[in-house]
Amino acid sequence: MSPRESKTALKARAIAIDTKLSQMFPDAKCELDYENPLQLLVATVLSAQCTDKRVNMVTPVLFEKYPTVTDL
Repeated sequence: MSPRESKTALKARAIAIDTKLSQMFPDAKCELDYENPLQLLVATVLSAQCTDKRVNMVTPVLFEKYPTVTDL
């Protein structure tokens, strides 16, 4: 967000970007397995270090052991 861009303008720009990406990639699908926003965040961070396939192999055990932020 630039210093001159209002929150309303930022929101409008984000919606426009989302709309354009949805048009360009209508069948886009996240390959990571997750059940809630926290799991998606953790899986995304892990996927920067290895393949999505590997992340999907290890996250069920991780999420079972640490189901919430406070469990970390």
